[in-house]
Amino acid sequence: MGADAIQTNGGDPAKLTVVEGIKRLRCAVKNYEWGKLGHESLVARLHEANSGNRVDPAVPHAELWMGTHESGPSHVVKEEELGSGHCGSDCMVTLKSWVSDNPDVLGSRAVDKWGCDLPFLFKVLSVTKALSIQAHPNKALAEKLHREEPLLYRDANRKPEIALAITPFQALCGFVSLKELKEVIANVPEIPELVGSKAADQIFTVNEKDGEESVKSVVRLIFTQLMSATNNETKRVISEMKMRLITETNHRELSEKEKLVLELEKQYPGDVGVISAFFFNYVKLNPGEALYLDADQPHAYISGDCVECMAASDNVVRAGLTPKHRDVQTLCSMLTYKLGYPEILKGFPLTPYITRYLPPFDEFEVDHCDLPTGKSTIFPAIPGPSVYLVIEGTGKLQTGSSQLLVNRGDVLFVPAHNEIQVTGESDVIKLYRAGVSSRFFQTL
Repeated sequence: MGADAIQTNGGDPAKLTVVEGIKRLRCAVKNYEWGKLGHESLVARLHEANSGNRVDPAVPHAELWMGTHESGPSHVVKEEELGSGHCGSDCMVTLKSWVSDNPDVLGSRAVDKWGCDLPFLFKVLSVTKALSIQAHPNKALAEKLHREEPLLYRDANRKPEIALAITPFQALCGFVSLKELKEVIANVPEIPELVGSKAADQIFTVNEKDGEESVKSVVRLIFTQLMSATNNETKRVISEMKMRLITETNHRELSEKEKLVLELEKQYPGDVGVISAFFFNYVKLNPGEALYLDADQPHAYISGDCVECMAASDNVVRAGLTPKHRDVQTLCSMLTYKLGYPEILKGFPLTPYITRYLPPFDEFEVDHCDLPTGKSTIFPAIPGPSVYLVIEGTGKLQTGSSQLLVNRGDVLFVPAHNEIQVTGESDVIKLYRAGVSSRFFQTL
């Protein structure tokens, strides 16, 4: 069901009208092979509700895209179609085209900074199989990659991001601490076998007191050697590792990381990403916890459902756990090699029902709202654009003198300077909002 715009002051209260500037969106879905199948996928259920299209149970539904990026643009439903339930391509324009024609909806500060476009891309992910070992380039590298290989790197933008768990969510993220990395090299004999003992043993010659750059240099050497190993050698060594771990289950409990590595080997047999997983932090997010990633940080999402928000880019440099194009040299040279466990955001209360997640990036922030029946809460007006997504329940969004009835799968674009009041109509309405970082507007 769509979002019906209902006039509430004067006249017939059931008459369909239009809330000025707020637009209902039809959003793109990505059927990457790592996505959950059919109705097991939250992405599939939301896309079915958003578009009216039936879900094919045999097709993976991996990502729902909400934004202006050309690789998966959202479309604005024309005002006269609101509530009709019938809207083909002839009654929609792209959100990018619409905001370009109506730049005031973005707010002057956002336009001055990013031009007539959304600076963020909002997504839902449903992951059943590990994504690639990857990183996203910084602005300078993105411009270079886009200039040199525009078919692989589709835009010239950087891509920091945040992943906010809807269900229990697992990921690999960033390099483990120096102490843990020494334990890995000592206890996973296949790594020295693959990179050579001369390179591997260098990890035991450095300590924190030697300085961050000295430590990073050694980690860079070992990791690059690992990722650059030949396919035949990699497959042989991973096979040896698999047999060793299976044998060791007879007399000891494997660690969580070892169990994960065996699972990754089932998904990507003989892939160098399997053994490289030992280098990364194994992060398990509970629902409501978030992980944020700056440019040049290695990561791989493993399983679960999340909302994701990022700078408006689709640039990915991959080097493992993927059948797609790999650019090992670029990935190994671009990483920061920062060691240690990543910061986990639990958000802070904006109201009793709204939690805000504010990573250290100008382009975006994310709010999560859980609202019981009959309760109301307010999203304050901000000087930039927002995108709202309803993932469960029914409610009313009110701005000024008008209301929008919203249901699961509704995605709404809300222009700058609109205060939004939400009222729960079902047991609980669950929704997310992505917008330009409020921290950005607090700076001069």
